[in-house]
Amino acid sequence: MKRLFLVRHGETDWNREGRFQGKRDTPLNALGSTQARAVAEALLSASVDRVMSSPLSRAAQTARATASLLGMGLETHQGLSEIDHGLWEGHTTGEVENLWPGMLTLWHSSPGEVTMPEGESLQDVSGRAWMTFGEILAGSGNTVALFSHDAVLKVLLCRIFECPLSSFWRFRLGNGSITLLEETPRGLEVLVMGEACHLGSTWERAVQKGL
Repeated sequence: MKRLFLVRHGETDWNREGRFQGKRDTPLNALGSTQARAVAEALLSASVDRVMSSPLSRAAQTARATASLLGMGLETHQGLSEIDHGLWEGHTTGEVENLWPGMLTLWHSSPGEVTMPEGESLQDVSGRAWMTFGEILAGSGNTVALFSHDAVLKVLLCRIFECPLSSFWRFRLGNGSITLLEETPRGLEVLVMGEACHLGSTWERAVQKGL
């Protein structure tokens, strides 16, 4: 029986400002670093024996706090990188709406139909992330902590729940939140989703722009 902890990276300044980050390598801010430490402490008793991350620094920094506390190495995989927002990266939602009229509305209403200008679609992300996830599931380690990004984790959940990409916005995973999966004879089961009690946020989940 295998367990996988899916962790969204801690907060960055661009998260707070509502800017699209995508492949831009934005670092954690002070709150994000605090969230990373809280995640590490929450996973301390979880018998994690492998820590994997997106290579982007905001995810790797979050993951490194856990790997360091557990005294183990950190593995990175390009397949866990955030969606490439293309030309949207660095822009706020208001700027995107002005520069690409109507496209943001489509992204929020029918996300599976959007390909970011000079970037990726959710289908692209789903394909590479699911392949990487399968490799991790089949690989070593009984309890794996996997640190990634909002879009990556959401498309993985869409695949696990066998729901269409139009369900993308039905999941709200805050920065530093933890989702727990368990492999059983019935397939993957979701034990916890978007848990944030370790962050002092039992019930509230902020709606972030720039996603």
